[in-house]
Order: sequence, then C-alpha cells, then structure tokens
Amino acid sequence: MPKLSKVVEILEEIAPPGLADPDDMGRIGLVVDRGGNVEKAGVSLDPTDYVFEEAARLEVDILICHHPLIPKPLMKLEKSLCDKLKIALENEISVYVMHTNFDRADGGINDTLASVLGLTDVERMSMGCIGYAEPSSIEEFANEVSSILGTHVQFAGTKDVEKVAVVGGSGFTPELIKEAIEFGADTYVSGELKHHAVRDFAEKVNLVDGTHYYTEIHGMRRLCNILPFECILIEDDPGIKTVW
Repeated sequence: MPKLSKVVEILEEIAPPGLADPDDMGRIGLVVDRGGNVEKAGVSLDPTDYVFEEAARLEVDILICHHPLIPKPLMKLEKSLCDKLKIALENEISVYVMHTNFDRADGGINDTLASVLGLTDVERMSMGCIGYAEPSSIEEFANEVSSILGTHVQFAGTKDVEKVAVVGGSGFTPELIKEAIEFGADTYVSGELKHHAVRDFAEKVNLVDGTHYYTEIHGMRRLCNILPFECILIEDDPGIKTVW
C-alpha cells in the first residue's frame, strides 16, 4: 500500500509536469491533498459530480483525472465545485490532475490514440502524433475510427487516407491543423470539429471528429491498466446522441 507521496512520484514519472502548457501550471498535480496511503485509485477523464459520487461509493483514496478540477484562478467557490470538494473531503479522497502533460507524455493520451487507431512509424508533433494508416478512402477510415473508438464520427474532406495526425480532445485549432499539414498529413483526427476549421482546411486535409471524450478516454484506460496499484476506471460518457 503506497503512500500518497509515492503515488504522486509515480504519476509525475509517467507525465512530468514540465510537459504541460504554461497555462496548465497550477491546475495540474495534487490539487486536493488528503495525505495517507493509497489502497485503491479511481481514474477518470472528467471530474464530474457522477465521478466524485462513484469515487466515494468505491471508497478510493485518490481520484486521478485528466481534465482540471479547478480550471482557472478562483475568486469564489461555486456550488458545483463545493459539492465535489465536500465529497472529496468527507471521504478522504485526494485528487490528482494530469492534463496537457499527459497529452504529451510517452504512452499518454496522444500516443494511445495513435496506437488504438493502428498508426505506424509514429512521430511527435508539438501536441499530438502523426503516423501511417492502411491506405483507404476517407469514408472507410471514418467508419474504422467509429468502430475502434466506439463512438459516432463526423468528417469533412475527400482525400484518400494514408498519413494521419491525431490530437486527443479539442484539437481543431488553426495552429495544430497547420502543423499537421506541414508534417504531410492528409487526415487529421481530433474532437469538437468547428465550422471554421471545415471552411478553412477541409480542402487541404480530411478532418475527422471522434469526439472529445472518445479521443481521450482510451489514454485514461491505459493509465488505469499500467499503474502498479489497484485502479478502477470511472467512465462518464457525456451521452451525445446523433439524429440524421
């Protein structure tokens, strides 16, 4: 049964804090410190009310999240945050956040996304990875992404697919798409596809939206499987539906 300090040491070896974006500093790491030992951990993508309730029900000692619990400097504590902190404090649950540092880490969010999509000869970009897929049409590739990730997919573009860039989460920004194009990508996979991204880039590179949740949850699942103590993945699918 490791001490909390040892667990933090392990998590920082997996995703060094120095890999994080500058604006993540102060939002990652041990954001709720209850001390003590860790017999069981919960791992989740989002620090939602449901996740905290499940963490308490499962009697975990630490909740490890990807998205920050406290996303910006606070001048007041709103009820939603108070409710989560109340659960954590009453149940002696520490909270650890690994965000953009885990996106960039070896074996982290983006490495895992590239791996589950079967990309080969993978290289790193500033945020995300790029590698080769089995050549296919964009329609075939989009169907494969949907099947592998386990979610609905929307896409734009008409190019055949061979060289694919992946960025877990909300990655359809001009800077990241331009970088992928400079790396030679014909296809770009991320979440939260934006109208302006389609208008500006779909003629240059296929854009495939595998949703924010499902482009990242596989990385958290992998983390849960490799940690050297008991871990439980607490899934909280946002439940987005599609109608056509």
